[in-house]
Order: sequence, then C-alpha cells, then structure tokens
Amino acid sequence: MLRTVRSIGAHIVFVTLMITTVLFLSFSQLGFSRYIEKTPITVSVEDVIIAVKTTGKYHRSRVLDIVDTWFQLAPNIIFFVTDTEDEYLNKITGNKVILCDCLLGHTRESLCCKMNAELELFTSVKSRWGCHFDDDNYVHIAELLKLLEKYDPSADWYLGKPSTLGPVNLENANDKVDFWFATGGAGFCLSRSLLTKMVSYIRNGGFEMLGEQLKLPDDITLGYLINHLLNVNLTFIQKFHSHLEPLQDIPGDDLRDQISLSAGSYVKGERNLVNVPVIFSTKDDPRRFRSLHCFLYTDSCNQRSTLPILKVT
Repeated sequence: MLRTVRSIGAHIVFVTLMITTVLFLSFSQLGFSRYIEKTPITVSVEDVIIAVKTTGKYHRSRVLDIVDTWFQLAPNIIFFVTDTEDEYLNKITGNKVILCDCLLGHTRESLCCKMNAELELFTSVKSRWGCHFDDDNYVHIAELLKLLEKYDPSADWYLGKPSTLGPVNLENANDKVDFWFATGGAGFCLSRSLLTKMVSYIRNGGFEMLGEQLKLPDDITLGYLINHLLNVNLTFIQKFHSHLEPLQDIPGDDLRDQISLSAGSYVKGERNLVNVPVIFSTKDDPRRFRSLHCFLYTDSCNQRSTLPILKVT
C-alpha cells in the first residue's frame, strides 16, 4: 500500500513538473516577450543610403542649401539623382551626383524615371535601408538613425507619411484597388528585405513603365507597388514633414525631434518656413535651412561666424 501511494505521488509530481515545463516553455515563447524590451538594432550611418531627387533647375539653389547643411553630416551616404550633368556639383559633393537619362523638369514621366534610378541605387548596394528625400527637405540624420533602430531591416518595412486622409482608390473596368502611399515630399525609407522583393519590378525600367501604365506620380506608383502588389503596409511616421504642412506651427522645442522638414510653399500668403531664430539673410538662406542647421547644431555654428555659403559658378 505504501509503495502504491509513493508511486501515485511520484506520478503526480512528474505530471505536475511536465505540465509546468510545457506551460513555462509556451509562455516564455508567447508571453514573456511582451514584457521584455526588444534589444534595439544598432544602426550606423553606413547602414543607410539616401537619395535626393532633384533637377538641373535647382542645382544652384535647393541643392546647395542641402550641401551646405545636412549633407555635411553624412556626405558618404547621400546621393543626388538628377536629370542634368553638373561637374561643379559632382566635385563639391565628392562624386555623389547620379545622372539619369530622364526628361527635364517635374513631369510625371520624369519623376517616375528618377524614382526608378533611386530604387536601382538602393538595390545595388548592401545597405540595410534606402531612404528617399526631395531637394526641398532638411533631414535630421541623427533622428533618422534613431527611427531606423526601431525596425528590423530583415523584415518588410515601408516607413513614411501619407498626405491623404485615406487610401487611394483606383478603379478600372476589371478591378478596384485601395492602397496607401508615403508622400515623396516628406521622405520615406525602405528596408533591405522589402527592396529585395522589389528588384523584379525595378529592373530594366520596370518601375517607370508601371508609372506610365497607371498614369500616376512616382510616390503614388510606389505605394501601389508596395502596398497593393507586394502587400506590405505603410507604417505611418509622423516625424516626416513636407511643404504641404504648416511648418511654422511646429514648436521650436519639437523641431529637434523631427526627422525631415521642408520649405517652399506658401500658406495664407506667407512663406511656409520652420520657426527658428533667423541668423542669415533671406538672400543667403531662402529656405531657412542654414538657420535651422545652426539651431540643431549650435556648437558647430558657434565655432564659426557663419556656415559657408557656396558661390554659384
């Protein structure tokens, strides 16, 4: 009888241990991860490549504003994709000008052609991230890196900010499609995993042809490709900003935390510029990027009376 009791007791202990072990393993896989902060992914400047889309018309204005300011923070990873040959710009940027065979100007065809060139650049290098910005953007590189540390480049990520309140609706005789897109004027970033899946749509001018087929601008075409064809959702990043927003309404203290800012359009009859102390004249700093740069990097500006204003040659 004693042996039987001991046997039953041992059996109960064994079963209890087994159940506890199974529950522990299951919970550790499914539950504990909720309470353990994920280890941040270290992102360095070399893990990112940035393409700035421009045109010959703005080489001596918008592009020089960038070269004078945030380009200096990471000159090895920033490239200018343009439709116009420019030896001077190529020289002062350290051969960072990419000349593409696209129509001049701001047409839909030209924009899709240049975006195709940007995407080819992203897929041709081994960087973890490819980020696009326009030539009227100021990019806070440090904040951009902080953002990318939150996301795993081995997963599919489409990071950006929409300029519409809802998804785009496309309708034809055979189909109805809804999708989101990140507005190119605020910038966006694509992970390595996503870029790898996009290769077949990009090569041999594939993206440009897709834009022609859809009759849509480049950023909307990209949203169609990523959100609809590849079924990857847009992750909204509120710290990206375009000229479509009232930039002067962003509080000065909050500017330090933003990733991209812009300038250029007019709101209520006034210039749409960031609200920072004005250090330079409107002639030397029409987009206020130099004043913004000094606002963000005070020590750097204190070491010299002014930022170098590149002269037009």
